Amino acid sequence: MRKRNKQGRDFAGPRDTARADKSDRGDWIYGRRPALEVLRAGKRHIYEAVLPPAERDTPETAELRDLLMAQGVPFRTPDREELDDLCRGGNHQGTALRAGGFPYISLEQVLHDIKERPDAIVLILDHIEDPQNVGSLLRTADAAGVTAVLLPADRAAGITPAAARASAGASEHMRVAKVVNLVRAMKEIQAQGAWITGLDMGPDARPHTAVDFKGRVGLAVGSEGRGLSRLVRETCDFIVCLPMKGRVASLNAGVAGAVALYEVVRQRDCDTRTSQDDRHLH
Repeated sequence: MRKRNKQGRDFAGPRDTARADKSDRGDWIYGRRPALEVLRAGKRHIYEAVLPPAERDTPETAELRDLLMAQGVPFRTPDREELDDLCRGGNHQGTALRAGGFPYISLEQVLHDIKERPDAIVLILDHIEDPQNVGSLLRTADAAGVTAVLLPADRAAGITPAAARASAGASEHMRVAKVVNLVRAMKEIQAQGAWITGLDMGPDARPHTAVDFKGRVGLAVGSEGRGLSRLVRETCDFIVCLPMKGRVASLNAGVAGAVALYEVVRQRDCDTRTSQDDRHLH
């Protein structure tokens, strides 16, 4: 029988929300796949775009061109130096969009999603500053069916162009909230019936396969090197670790989070298959 920690379900504090990012000039989202997913998701206003010449079209840039024309977005073909400057040296593949800031949702929306979904999964990123790790985790979160992602408003990477690029555009399809107080938000998530597991090392950490990830769950992932902050760690219901067999006793946050998320998927898939097998037997 699992036990709730002392700071668990009874908490009912004030709502903790952060406003969506706003930018007068927008962000340059670069790379064929991220640009295409921005257009497919349709969540941002697109100001303008740059594309390679039509004779160099790939299937992705051809679709981009069609979508831009359908939406009435102006596009052009700049020289390489200008595009490098617009994308700050990022790997743009000759393609970029100037789009409005990422549309973050509120914590209230996350809580509503959890309440409505008995199998909700919330990914909690504890002050991860590397946009590559954030992007990698968002890509995995999309593939694993994560319901929502929680980010701190300060001292953490948000959904920047670099994070969008690292996510291969998956960030555009995720529901992401920024919160001022991560611990308070975690307690509100627990109050909705979710059990939060933190991914960290330590003598109290159990194997990541030893926790029941069915039902409403949260997974907290800390930054590479520092791991989970003390208060986030103390707020978690369980702490789990990954087995380390090599000489380097750590994985980056993107890889570690992916392994843990797919343990959630594995357990749920096994449960579904077992239920289906039982029905066939009867």
